[in-house]
Amino acid sequence: MNNKHFSQVISVFHGRTAPEHGSLVGYGALIDSLKLAVPMPNKLAFISTKHKQYETDNWFVFTPRHQPQENIYDHLVFAVKYEGINLLFFKKLFERLPLDTVEKWITNEPQSQYSRKIWFLFEWLMQKQLAVPDLKEGNYITLIDEGLQYANPVSYNSRRHRIKDNLPGTFDFCPLIHKTVKLEKYIAENLSEKTNAVISSLRKDILLRTSAFLLLKDSKASFTIEGENPTQNRAARWGRAIGQAGSRPLSKEELLRLQQIIIENSRFVQMGYRTEGGFVGEHDRTTGEPIPEHISARWQDIEKLMAGLMDTAKQMEESKYHPVLMAAEIAFGFVFIHPFADGNGRLHRYLIHHLLAKMKFTPQGIIFPVSAAILDRIDDYRKVLESYSYPLLEFIEWKKTSKNNIGVLNETIDYYRYFDATFLSEFLFDSIDYTINKIIPEEVAYLQKYDAMKAWVDDRFQMPDKMVALLIRFLEQDNGSLSKRAKEKEFAAITIDEGKEIEEHFKLFFGG
Repeated sequence: MNNKHFSQVISVFHGRTAPEHGSLVGYGALIDSLKLAVPMPNKLAFISTKHKQYETDNWFVFTPRHQPQENIYDHLVFAVKYEGINLLFFKKLFERLPLDTVEKWITNEPQSQYSRKIWFLFEWLMQKQLAVPDLKEGNYITLIDEGLQYANPVSYNSRRHRIKDNLPGTFDFCPLIHKTVKLEKYIAENLSEKTNAVISSLRKDILLRTSAFLLLKDSKASFTIEGENPTQNRAARWGRAIGQAGSRPLSKEELLRLQQIIIENSRFVQMGYRTEGGFVGEHDRTTGEPIPEHISARWQDIEKLMAGLMDTAKQMEESKYHPVLMAAEIAFGFVFIHPFADGNGRLHRYLIHHLLAKMKFTPQGIIFPVSAAILDRIDDYRKVLESYSYPLLEFIEWKKTSKNNIGVLNETIDYYRYFDATFLSEFLFDSIDYTINKIIPEEVAYLQKYDAMKAWVDDRFQMPDKMVALLIRFLEQDNGSLSKRAKEKEFAAITIDEGKEIEEHFKLFFGG
């Protein structure tokens, strides 16, 4: 295995066009050469023949002086040094390598920071100890390079490896996020403070009404994303649940309680964690054969994965991990696991609310309408979900069950424990930014216009509040004009001249 030639001269690789003439190295080269059951990283490392180092959306481009030696160890060192830690890759690699190969790497260079990182990762991921003595000297080094990836703000010393373990998760659930220009920009902007500044400038009555409307708007949007049209009562009930986000500890029991609120009629839905396979997709109209777009975690793994997810959430909360990064990893991790037969999408978006509120990222008394922002950006949402789900389909073996469901045949738990949450985090930040800069200001502006129109109608006609609300609704529906039906029925008491006056003032306040 070690005698293979790993660097590959390429022009096109897995549908990606190489940025220039050169060769593939690092994780991509190892995954391809060793045929590991691992999706290709979002960015691949590439050695150019030119002496210019840069990166694009799909590539890290390095110069010839960065070329690693043609063996697994040197390509691993290159990958860890320049591409960061890929836990799923290491797990699949270690399952293939003989123990003595890894032990030889470590004993050959026991003080090397990269040998020590590989050593720690082996024992952490494989949950077994190598026949290598504890390291007795040398400085402690951090496992995650914080120049490349986001780490746990609190590290734990591993005396055996002289490593500071700053993984932002547990063995049973630990997605990782690469640092990007977009993420760093959003973090530097401090969106939480920006929101507080917007909210603090509002009158209390406007704030309360804005918050109430946004709760209902978000609840309805969350159902719409799932292709449902809920009754007003059902949407309001789920809106009230969203309003309590952050107030209860995250637990299995809490998730079960929330699922019961979502599922109005449970006669045809198995409540609680799944006890059979699951997928997102369609069925063939003729045969009933499943056509999966996403395959959920094996039902046998759900308890372990969900316990790991909640342990990681607790660790992140205690260590003050960034709230938006935390929400992306936990909420998207939840929807990828898909622990329930129904209600997963709405609970996934609820978790975003819960974690942002719990970490005090969102101001007290207002909920970000994340679902409304997602609904406005639904194509981007689907793409970001597919960026995780589609690459995994080729690694999951399954058969059709008698109920036209999916029965997973191979071990898949690691795909739901260790994934790259970079795109997911960027999407969530984009959605929050959209909420702060568009959805909330638009709702506040609407209420201010509504109040101005209402005050004028009150002064001019002394009309009851219910009639004012109906009048404004009719005007909105007909682009500032009163329909023939409104003039003849509900507002027959209004003269033609008064109707024109009302329409003119509506356009004055609301535009159009």
